[in-house]
Amino acid sequence: IRSWQAGDEPALARHADSPRIYRNVRDHFPHPYTLADAEAWVRDSSAAVPQTSFAIEIDGEPGGGIGVVLQEDVNRCSAEIGYWLGEAFWGRGIVTEAVRAFTPWAWDAYGIVRLYAKVFAWNTASSRVLVKAGYTFEGRLRRAAIKQGEVVDELLYAAVREG
Repeated sequence: IRSWQAGDEPALARHADSPRIYRNVRDHFPHPYTLADAEAWVRDSSAAVPQTSFAIEIDGEPGGGIGVVLQEDVNRCSAEIGYWLGEAFWGRGIVTEAVRAFTPWAWDAYGIVRLYAKVFAWNTASSRVLVKAGYTFEGRLRRAAIKQGEVVDELLYAAVREG
């Protein structure tokens, strides 16, 4: 896991431009994912303070991303974690390893005690990633989101720093 950097744009656009990835991420993730989208992402992510979005590097290039959305006000002790991985790298345990490593780092880096993820109910692979990474299933948010015109349930998982 590392910061996004100049030169990442072609690999980012190549790996992110997938309808199978878009199906499982927020709508603000572009589809199709163009080189211009990648250029804007790398520029904005690397300049953000604090930096909250990072590349998952595989074989010398970014093959996915991981990051947090820091919460505010009374929820400022929490952040939502998100991640994606290019299809060429699926099934190798890469995201599970990234989430395992990123979670305690995020607790310290952002001074938070809770990371949570909301997963579309059909995304069993992401649910497995979170459980393997030590997250606990907390509940089903019924009809909580809309993706590609379909109103869907989301599954809520969290990891909480004890103490």
